[in-house]
Amino acid sequence: MTNSCIYNGNVIHKRFKPKEHFFKYRVFSLFIDLSELNELNNKLKFFSLNKFNLISFYEKDHGNRDGSSLLDWVKVNLNKNNIDTQNINVKLLCYPRILGYVFNPLSIFFIYDKNKNLISILYEVKNTFGEQHTYVFKIENEKKLIQNNCSKKFHVSPFIEMDCNYFFRILNPGEKLSVVIDQYDQEGKILYASQDGKRSDLTSKNLMNSYLKHPLMTFKIISAIHFEAFKLWIKGIKFIKKKLKIKNNITVEN
Repeated sequence: MTNSCIYNGNVIHKRFKPKEHFFKYRVFSLFIDLSELNELNNKLKFFSLNKFNLISFYEKDHGNRDGSSLLDWVKVNLNKNNIDTQNINVKLLCYPRILGYVFNPLSIFFIYDKNKNLISILYEVKNTFGEQHTYVFKIENEKKLIQNNCSKKFHVSPFIEMDCNYFFRILNPGEKLSVVIDQYDQEGKILYASQDGKRSDLTSKNLMNSYLKHPLMTFKIISAIHFEAFKLWIKGIKFIKKKLKIKNNITVEN
């Protein structure tokens, strides 16, 4: 049995202002121990590493996005935050590619020390313009509920201004997954977003079952993003033009 697993659950978005908006859909995510990538590639049917399959994982979808080692990329960013990188274990929560396609609005790297204590989290955020920004946090005095705050530094939704703050609340993944992100401006909460899930072992059988429940999930995600954006536009919410063009920025947060 591997340390990697599957989480089946739901994504919820609720907007509070200037007009209310809500949507919910079912998803499944992989929680991948990066040290097990080659083992998973050899062990699992219907799954491949860095090549096309029904379900696949490409290293170039994350980190430097050039196919280079994700573990090395994580270590570089941890060193920037004065975090010890000796004997670390890195796990990545993300959507897989399905039939060669994926869009990950948010991927999360969980970094553990040799004693299995959570010491850092990297929130890797993407937008539909092909851009990415990663927020790096150091975790001290590990608790079951991890809370992180930072200012927004990356254009995501064309219907939310940049002058905002994020409040992340995450349970250290176990039998259940819980990721909650609240977004605030100077006048209060704008958006609540969450993903929950129930754990199952990452086996060929469970992977196929998850696929059959969500056969076109990754295509549905990008379609839903554009469809919900259209509904916001119909509601008359102000469209905010993206001002900066970036590729892959990283900020170290306190």
